[in-house]
Amino acid sequence: METFLACIVVGFVGQMIDGSLGMAYGVSCNTFLLALGIPPAVSSASLHAAEVVTTGVSGAAHFKLGNIRKDLFLRLLIPGVIGGGLGAYALSHIDGKVIKPYISGYLLIMGVVIIVKGCRKAREYREVKRGIEPLALVGGLLDAMGGGGWGPVVTTTLVARGNQPRETIGSVNASEFFVTLAESVVFVMTIGLSHWQIILGLLLGGVVAAPLAALVTRRLPVRVLMVLVGVLVSAVSLRTIVIAFLQ
Repeated sequence: METFLACIVVGFVGQMIDGSLGMAYGVSCNTFLLALGIPPAVSSASLHAAEVVTTGVSGAAHFKLGNIRKDLFLRLLIPGVIGGGLGAYALSHIDGKVIKPYISGYLLIMGVVIIVKGCRKAREYREVKRGIEPLALVGGLLDAMGGGGWGPVVTTTLVARGNQPRETIGSVNASEFFVTLAESVVFVMTIGLSHWQIILGLLLGGVVAAPLAALVTRRLPVRVLMVLVGVLVSAVSLRTIVIAFLQ
């Protein structure tokens, strides 16, 4: 029961962060599950099973509040699904923790870039049209293998390149439902699902937080949102790097 209640809290906090800033549900939840001694493949499979529901609710909330840019959503969708499926299959044979420090190094740099841009005077954001599909493919691959990474990789890179944060966060969150669904299907086919109390706890906490997080995204000023995204990415990435060197 204690584990179940703890997972509800973790799911709520993780989805509030993910839904409002476009990232870190997987990172937050996966850190907690790995701390309990759950193997990386089982941990990733469990949180992605819960995330199918939470991302669906989050995507619907973002759609209702007008946070989604349709063309960006469609360009992220198919390559993200392909990358997620390949990553889930690879994780059943490769330990995803091996590559996490390198991912975090990249994200730390991107986080600093976003903070700098967010602290500058208000400016017009430009639509990034190049490199979206490869970015989505890599984001889906790393998301499945690292137990989280779709939001940090895709949202961080797009915002750092100049995309409007609110629409980017909404579009990335909406497409994440389909990426997560593809990953979960592959996980079920390869290693199955266990630890249902963890899945249910994460799911309940995430479903409650999803509509609230979408509302936060709509209300927060763009510059504040950018700084929060940058600080979050930098802090989580730095923590991952430090832990990797200490092990």
